[in-house]
Amino acid sequence: MRPGALGVEFADEALESSVRAALDAVEVALAKATQTSDVFLTEAAGYLVDAGGKRFRPLVCVLAAHFGDPSRPEIVPASVVVELTHLATLYHDDVMDEASVRRGAASANARWNNTVAILTGDFLFSRASNILADLGPWAVRLQARTFEQLVTGQINETVGPGHGADPIEHYLQVLADKTGSLIATAAEFGATFAGAPPSVVSVLRRFAQQIGIAFQISDDVLDIASDSADSGKTPGTDLREGVATLPVLYALRSTAAEDERLRSLVSRPITDDAEVAEALALLRASSAMREARGTLRGYADASRALLEQLPDTPARSALAALTVQVTARTG
Repeated sequence: MRPGALGVEFADEALESSVRAALDAVEVALAKATQTSDVFLTEAAGYLVDAGGKRFRPLVCVLAAHFGDPSRPEIVPASVVVELTHLATLYHDDVMDEASVRRGAASANARWNNTVAILTGDFLFSRASNILADLGPWAVRLQARTFEQLVTGQINETVGPGHGADPIEHYLQVLADKTGSLIATAAEFGATFAGAPPSVVSVLRRFAQQIGIAFQISDDVLDIASDSADSGKTPGTDLREGVATLPVLYALRSTAAEDERLRSLVSRPITDDAEVAEALALLRASSAMREARGTLRGYADASRALLEQLPDTPARSALAALTVQVTARTG
């Protein structure tokens, strides 16, 4: 296998060429979707599109379409819908998290203000809905159910686990709703519009849900393990914001005496740079990071097991390579 330029390795050149052409068309359509007659709104709406990103959701949509007829005209618009939806949530997330950096640049709320960021996210949702209308009632209903899951996940993350609830189980469910649901919908859009058999669509949806959770856990690990901004954020950003990601939750659950200082640090937002550095060093050496990586491998293994139920095609091999990449990116 040779490394592809799309963030995944392709053994099949014809598949890579087909996927690349589709994703190039998605980029063109994304740019068009953020164009308006208002100069300021065009700039704000295109801000995160221009910042780049992995385009993970369109990639999943396009690869899923290769289990049917990937030339179907609905594939590119469906990919644009899931990416616009994702981008809109980023504008809103950065406001709720009071984030100052997104994808290596100032976040929209830092670049302008919270109101602009919120309204720009709303605008992108409206553009996604407009495209959906041309994809038919089924697509609109699926997107509505997905959006309900996204919002439910965000609310549950904000409120936190209820009395007696396991914080780690609660967190993984939040990931399933906030991240896994939209990636699952990307796969379902691609496979369904391509005319794949219902049994294949079902497996692809479940695969994408699992790999979506794994993808977010890998971001959690990267925020701690990386010495660079591999996750699109400055390492330790979650610690500074007091966000209890999976490695932190495992650390807080620890009762080991040697983790006492670590538990003290990560039980609150850390504003002091020296304490952030200390917490990062302790986390990197902790059993909590090993547990988080173990959970990541568990979701990746579940994803690979689901792929075994699919026809043995170049698209299946590419999805398997994508699964490997999600885990390998954390080191």
